[in-house]
Amino acid sequence: MKKAISVFKTYGIPLTGKRKSANFYRELQMDKMFVDGLIFELEYELKRELEDEKVSKIETPSELIEHLLSA
Repeated sequence: MKKAISVFKTYGIPLTGKRKSANFYRELQMDKMFVDGLIFELEYELKRELEDEKVSKIETPSELIEHLLSA
């Protein structure tokens, strides 16, 4: 989990308070390319791979963590 927190911090996303459930696109103002990069880095660091179908539905940091932990 420390690796995941570190990756989120490099993208400027703290995992505390309301930010963990903020929408990547509307509230955090991130482009799809940056979200894809974040997901790729998390998959690499945690040595897990998400299905493309799941990736396309992820919109918040908490959803992303939930999917990575269940993978």
